[in-house]
Order: sequence, then structure tokens, then C-alpha cells
Amino acid sequence: MKDSGISMNPNELVQFLNKPSQDFTRKDIMRFCEERQIKMLNFRYVAEDGRLKTLNFVINSRDYLETILTRGERVDGSSLFSFIESGSSDLYVVPRYRTAFVNPFAEVPTLDIFCSFYNNHGRPLESDPYTILHRADQLFTKETGSRFMALGELEYYVIAPAGGLYPGVDQKGYHASEPFAKYEFIRNEALQMIARAGGNIKYGHSEVGCFTQGESYYEQHEIEFLPCTVEKAAEQLVLAKWILRMLGNKYGVGISYAPKITEGKAGSGMHFHMMLEKDGKNLVAGKGGLSDVARKMIAGILDLSDAITAFGNTIPTSYFRLVPNQEAPTRICWGDRNRSVVVRVPLGWTGAEKMIFDANPLESEPLPASESRQTFEYRVSDGSADIFLTLAALIVASLHGIRRPDALELAEQLYVDVNIFKPEHQEKMQSLEQLPLCCADSAEALKRKRAVFEENNIFPAGLIDSQIKKLQAYNDKGLSEKLFGKQDVLKLVEQFLHIG
Repeated sequence: MKDSGISMNPNELVQFLNKPSQDFTRKDIMRFCEERQIKMLNFRYVAEDGRLKTLNFVINSRDYLETILTRGERVDGSSLFSFIESGSSDLYVVPRYRTAFVNPFAEVPTLDIFCSFYNNHGRPLESDPYTILHRADQLFTKETGSRFMALGELEYYVIAPAGGLYPGVDQKGYHASEPFAKYEFIRNEALQMIARAGGNIKYGHSEVGCFTQGESYYEQHEIEFLPCTVEKAAEQLVLAKWILRMLGNKYGVGISYAPKITEGKAGSGMHFHMMLEKDGKNLVAGKGGLSDVARKMIAGILDLSDAITAFGNTIPTSYFRLVPNQEAPTRICWGDRNRSVVVRVPLGWTGAEKMIFDANPLESEPLPASESRQTFEYRVSDGSADIFLTLAALIVASLHGIRRPDALELAEQLYVDVNIFKPEHQEKMQSLEQLPLCCADSAEALKRKRAVFEENNIFPAGLIDSQIKKLQAYNDKGLSEKLFGKQDVLKLVEQFLHIG
């Protein structure tokens, strides 16, 4: 009998209501609040700075609870988004019932729920990043008949006082275990909390980055999620960032998603894996490799990859991470299992069905039927990314590739199967276009290619203008070269240490 996805689901509402979260209704939320004696309700939403915002309600009656859940509440949009003027700033925030979860930190029983923004006419706010992602997702499904699925990889550093037993080994932290990974306990606690709040987690582990600088110890970790709808993929990343920061505050350590902490040490990215699904079938996998539609999507992403940095790499230190020989992309290309490309195709268990029998000689039960797990991964973006806009841009770029008549030829042209940083492959590297080197370059790329993002009214022109203006304001042309090896780098890193 197929698992309904409820019996082992750690989300309290899913267990209590005995239904998946996408089926939650207003009456379900009210019944849960009444029977579990929920005292407070928090509206949650993401503003321009990428951080989770909060509006608190004390539940004082059933009628009041129903009013909140039905009509939402007013907020000052000009304090949340720079592109909204104070003269017409009132917005509504309206809850999305499927996102409800029990707040794991509240002292009294509290329910949190994500909200969408609506304008004074009661229509979705055109420039709301969630609304933009929703529009892009709907267009993709309408045009292709398939669902765009995604999962995020969240990398972060724990920053703590140096010292103690079992010191970590510099830049050798990958999959380290306690006691050498000193903050595994925070990651494990976060994994449990994220899962109870509705996140679909694949795994967590310590990452390469591990070093001491001055009196501080820096330890890198990663949490990766399972494929899901793009809207949920974005929501659970925002949720995970908040939970990790709350735990850091609880234990007296810093949590940073900054793309670069210091020169010569591993930076933190925010990678996105993508899948295409129809009738339960993964359309990314083809015979002996990737399908043609996956290659077309990759071609579209590569063609717009310089402009996508305007949403996924939004601060000057983003470009300190995108340097050669640091497992980060610098040139616009793609490849298999290569970590220095814009789009990587990871191992997908193709032809690997017999491994379990080799590892377990006594195993005789046939393997359960399963769909391909193949994905392709966009490796450029980092913790400064507007998660909703970056995913929306990846959808737009994928559609752009599907529409291009020469997409397969472009994909073939930009494929690499060598380490382009080795001296013997310099000619190949020089033939590939370079990713932006700074926010100013990123703004120029978006300016050149903005028409693709504005097509079908997915990205409003005003938001594109605002994004270009923000990137240009850093005035960071040539900044990496000016600051390389200088103390001013540390000041800049400190400025953006808690971005997003």
C-alpha cells in the first residue's frame, strides 16, 4: 500500500488534520487552534531585504480568529519595499493556509502562517516577489503542460569563539562528524524544527569551510531539501534561514549566509536543483543522460545567466566568491559533475540499481519501483539572493530555452568535460563568456536582457528598474582588484555578514 505521506510526517497540523498541507482550509486551521489551545497567531511574509517579517495577533475569540484568517490585515508597504511610495503604501497581507506551522520557539502555543501581499484593489501586488514567482510558475505549466520542480541547498557558517578540544582542520570540514564538527548539534536541531514546520529535507552535513581567524572560529554547514513546487522550495529556504538564526541566537553563536567570509576560504552558495515533472514522471532524464527538453532549459539558463546574477548575487562580496579554483562558476558553461560550471548535472543513479545488492549480499527482495531522481543544478547564486526572484528568473530562462529553435546547438556549444582552469585548457576557457565580476556588471547584463524577464508581464518594469538602481548604487566596478589582500576586505565582509 502506497504511503499517503501523512503517517510519518512531522508537521503537527498534517498529523492532527490527517491531510496534506496543500489541502488545509480555513476551518482546518480554526479547528486546530481551538483544540490545541493556540493562544497567538503570527503572520509571516518576506520583504525586500529577504528576511522574514512578523505581525502578531492574540487570539481573543473565535470570531476574531476567523476574521484574521478570512480578511488578512493592513501593513505599510513603503516600509517593506523601496519601490512603493508612502502616498499609496497601504497593502493587505492575506494568509496562505497550506503554510501554517506551530512556532517552535514561542513560549505560548503559537501558529505561524505565510502571507501574500495584495494592493488596495484586492489584487495580488504586481511587484511582490512571491507573486512574480507564482506568475512564472503558472506560465511555465500553461506553456509546457509540466510542473517546474526545485530544491535548494542552503550553505551557512557558524561563527563562534575559537578554542576548545578537537580543532577542525582548515578547509577540510566536508562531512566531518562531532567532535570535529562542533556545531553539528545546531544543524540537527534545525533539521527537526524545519521538518516540523513543513520543510521537506533531504539531508544535512558539514561543509568544506572550516578555519580560525583572529579569535573567531568559522564552521560551514549545508542543508539540502527534496524536490517540490517552486513556491514551497522558496518558502522553506526562508523558513530554514530564520530557524537557524534563532538557534544561533539561542546558543550564542552567529549564523551567516554571506557569500564570502575571507579570501582563500570556501564561500557559501545557494544552489538550486531543478526538475521537470508530468504525471509523476521526471522529464529531465532521457535515454543515457539528459532529455532534450532539459538541455533546452539549460541553454536558456546559460543564455541569461549573466542577468540572473542581478537577483541571485546582489552584493559586492557575491563576486569575491565567483573566482577560479574555489568550486564556484566564473565562465558561462555547463557539464557533468563539474563544480566550476554555471549548471552542473550531478550523479542521478542511472544504471546504479545493483549497488544495494553488492553492499548487502543477503538482500533478495526486489527493489521498489521508483522514478528517476536526476536533476540539474544552478550553482551561481548565494545567500544574498532574493530567493523568490531568483527562482522566477530560472523559470523564465528555462522557458526562454524551450522556445529557442537553436537551444540544443547552444547547449552543445557550451558543454565542457574538462577542468577549464588547467593551463592546457586555457583556449577553451577563453572561448567562454565570463560571468559578471561585480554588481555593476550584473546591472548592465540585466539592462541588456530585461525584455526577456518582462515578457508576459512576469517581472514588472518598475521592479527591474529598482533592481538595476540598487546594484549600480554599490559603485563596485573593479572593487575586487582594489581590495584584494587588503584589510578593507574584512570591513566589507562585516558590512554584509548578515545579509538576507
